[in-house]
Amino acid sequence: MHVCLFLIGASGPHTPLDASALQRAASHVSGLTKLIVHEATRGQVDPRIPPSDDTPSCVLQWYFDDLAPLEAACASDGAIWRAVQTASIAQSFSQQVMAVRTLKASAESVVERCTYLVAYEGVAEDFNAWLTHYLQNHPPLMLQLPALRELEVYTRMDCTSGLPFPKSDAMQRNKVVFDDTDALMAALASSVRDAMRRDFHALPPFSGTTPHFAMRSMYGNLAHQHQ
Repeated sequence: MHVCLFLIGASGPHTPLDASALQRAASHVSGLTKLIVHEATRGQVDPRIPPSDDTPSCVLQWYFDDLAPLEAACASDGAIWRAVQTASIAQSFSQQVMAVRTLKASAESVVERCTYLVAYEGVAEDFNAWLTHYLQNHPPLMLQLPALRELEVYTRMDCTSGLPFPKSDAMQRNKVVFDDTDALMAALASSVRDAMRRDFHALPPFSGTTPHFAMRSMYGNLAHQHQ
């Protein structure tokens, strides 16, 4: 199972992110297979959920094939911190490492897409029951979303990190990915989304928020640079 480091930019005014500079700097991170740079989109794309006031300015997803190289890259003054500094990112981040369940992978190399990121930031009364229900019922519905290109589910895990950012503790995240904002909006207005909302309300008891964020996503596939 792959692992992913989320660096989640604070909401509010921020210096625009230089995604190209970050992708170039990330090419020196040993073991990094993919970096996705998400930037917040403007306006309401979801007819059922209004935009959140605390939408992250950006979200950086750093993918590795195993935990050991990720932990090495997250060391104090390690490769990821150097890449962030080299790219002159004037952002305040939080961090979380998560296990990746890839339920639908892209069949082609892409440069840019549109992503809907969801975080389950609460606490379940029985997390095993909650996760079992979720994995058995929710992804099969999400896979029916029109024009869906990618689907991933992330579960929290513990690891070491020397990055100078506070840790986030979402119990789960997921994302659905589409070609563009229009395709995302069409999927969110579909009858499949109605079924997803019904299943959401059928989840075992949990407390906390479930923010949804529409993001512009820029891809960098770095695996070939480490062969």
